[in-house]
Amino acid sequence: MGRVGMWMYQNGGGDRIEQKIVSLLQDLGHEVVTGINLRNAVAESGKMFWNGLNLYDLDCFFSYNAGEQTRYQVYLYGVLDRHVPCINNFEAFSISEDKFQTNDLLRNAGLPTAEYFLCHREDVQHIRAKVMEWGKAVFKTVDGWGGMGMALVDSKDKLDMILPFLNQTDLRFFYIEKFIDYDGSDYRIDLVDGEFIACYGRKAKDGDWRTNVTSGGSVILRECEPQVIELAKRAAKAIGIEIAGVDIIYDRANDRYVVLEVNGIPAFATPEQEELGLDFNDKKIEKIVKLIDKRIHEKKGRK
Repeated sequence: MGRVGMWMYQNGGGDRIEQKIVSLLQDLGHEVVTGINLRNAVAESGKMFWNGLNLYDLDCFFSYNAGEQTRYQVYLYGVLDRHVPCINNFEAFSISEDKFQTNDLLRNAGLPTAEYFLCHREDVQHIRAKVMEWGKAVFKTVDGWGGMGMALVDSKDKLDMILPFLNQTDLRFFYIEKFIDYDGSDYRIDLVDGEFIACYGRKAKDGDWRTNVTSGGSVILRECEPQVIELAKRAAKAIGIEIAGVDIIYDRANDRYVVLEVNGIPAFATPEQEELGLDFNDKKIEKIVKLIDKRIHEKKGRK
């Protein structure tokens, strides 16, 4: 019926996830081409080739590999999205990759987020004033992930120490968020096509404030209230993203839940995490296959 291109991460059980997705798509009559790394693609005279295949002939492209993306791949991803239905769609994906754009969009959609501030790197006066006003702030790179590139500043001395270091980087602007008083744990809400898949959490290691697993945080089982799920759904809808992992924390000072980030490539549970009780992989796979199948039929229906 349709031809699907896939680029799926292979570590942490990703290879087995890919096999299950491929099998279910084939059961629906679709042909699946895996391993389409756009790093090895070329564009030429109105076509985009990978391993001899014109990618514009695909009926859907499913990209799910956060750790190996380069600027070149993302650049071609944006072009491919104009010709082929991509999951996630490129506009929403690119917003989710940028913390400032995400928060700006969510704020203007009426959703609670951290207070934030963005300015040119040379605007030191405004940076100092904002950090002193807040008392505690987190410097972030707008496109960082896994807790990388973040620094907590809670005093003038720390600010004076970090600014010279930041000025040695190639960052042209600084993005900071007001630190939110929370209990060191978060909620990760997994969604596919607006449907709730799972809720679990991450907990920061002792002495740290970051919940990211790559920064030393640990995955925990947790239940979430309906209002947390609804908040996550509103965040994903505001961005227009099909597959999302929405990170939410509880702001103790203001007695409310706050959207911290919207991730466009939320990982499946690893085999080790499945042993802990995270058992949402099969449900997520089924919903993703259903979504891909829907996109293929929508494309063919427009022809």
